[in-house]
Amino acid sequence: MTRIGLLSDTHGFWDSRYEQYFAECDEIWHAGDIGTTEIADRLNAIKPLTAVYGNIDGEDLRRCYPELIRFKCEEVEILMKHIGGYPGNYDRSIRQNIFNNPPKLFISGHSHILKVVYDKNLQLLHINPGAAGIQGWQKARTLVRFTIDRTEIKDVEVIELGVDS
Repeated sequence: MTRIGLLSDTHGFWDSRYEQYFAECDEIWHAGDIGTTEIADRLNAIKPLTAVYGNIDGEDLRRCYPELIRFKCEEVEILMKHIGGYPGNYDRSIRQNIFNNPPKLFISGHSHILKVVYDKNLQLLHINPGAAGIQGWQKARTLVRFTIDRTEIKDVEVIELGVDS
């Protein structure tokens, strides 16, 4: 059983509560627009970090993290990309990849809109954790925690951080 802490769109903003909320997690996943290598390093100091770069991330982060990553956690195949869209409206940059070989879990960021949606056609769960940073138009900052237990994704929990630091 693996407990995951998921966030996106920090845009270089650090909230000390990340440490509190991710303390009980086994891994942290960041769905892009990290903002600075310092944020990535601080998250990685809490728990092992898996991340993709986003459209605002510079060359320093692009050297460390891929644009797209496909990996397994337990027995669940995960696909993560910053700009990915959502069921019914996948971004064309990822659409063929998803349709040709659907993962069980697709994670994206970018929109700053929290979404947890099951795609019945592809039988995959899509999670966009919203935005954990303060830059953007979102009304509330959010992150997500969940558990992967062999083939099952469960205990999905949304954490609202508020509107500012």
